[in-house]
Amino acid sequence: MSDYQTARFALGARLRELRADSGLTGKALAAGLGWPASKISKIELGKQSPTVDDLRVWTDAVGAADALPELTSRLRTLETQYAAWRRQLAAGVRARQEAWHVTESGAAEVRNFESAVIPGLLQTAEYARHMFIRTTELHRTKQDVEAGVNARLQRQQALYTPGRSFHFIIWEPALHMLLCPREVMAGQLDRLTTLFGMTTVTLSIVPLGASLSVVPTHGFWIFDDQLVMAETIGAELRLTDAADLALYRTVWDELEAAAATGREAHRFIARARVSLGPDVS
Repeated sequence: MSDYQTARFALGARLRELRADSGLTGKALAAGLGWPASKISKIELGKQSPTVDDLRVWTDAVGAADALPELTSRLRTLETQYAAWRRQLAAGVRARQEAWHVTESGAAEVRNFESAVIPGLLQTAEYARHMFIRTTELHRTKQDVEAGVNARLQRQQALYTPGRSFHFIIWEPALHMLLCPREVMAGQLDRLTTLFGMTTVTLSIVPLGASLSVVPTHGFWIFDDQLVMAETIGAELRLTDAADLALYRTVWDELEAAAATGREAHRFIARARVSLGPDVS
């Protein structure tokens, strides 16, 4: 069970507790609210998320109006933390890139770790194009790929803004992951080598054979130590709880300690480039 599912189950259990304390059965509560009994069951079992209005009428019906602020806070946390990609991409990848830009633009320091792909802010147009094609096909969403590519390239202008800092850590397998044609990957690796020496960007590589005390299971972003965004296959998480922020910062610090920088990092990229073969230009 994911953290999201666990939290939704806990919210349902709390609502069931309030109903039971009032002496109402599920059927009686449903009848009083004019709901089908199945809705009560789904909410209490964590199979359906209630709305704020649902919480309001529920707490009124069971005589627990004072619990509404607590329940609303729990619901808001669910809505803030979890956004399914199908819903995220409903308006297309361009809209998603523009939303990322809004989040990034408010941060002076951005940290990004990726375990399997090249970070979006460092992608070439061709590499980004193949990523968006894969994403829209997987989630069967609007395929405005070219608009998404242009929006991603616009986001990359932030890398050249004085006074801002961007720190990227890439796990070495991402340098070898062929999610695009070999010639596109070659151009992408060449692009990475141009970043060394930039005053606003640091790029590090965690070697495949590095001894790690943490498991880099997925990529994540840290914005000014105030917000963490993590991407899973099914959803995007936005985390602001102090404990979550501390956890991700600890993982970042461990990865950073194991990562190669400067010339050594450059050598890992060059080695990946050579592995593509002599016939790839």
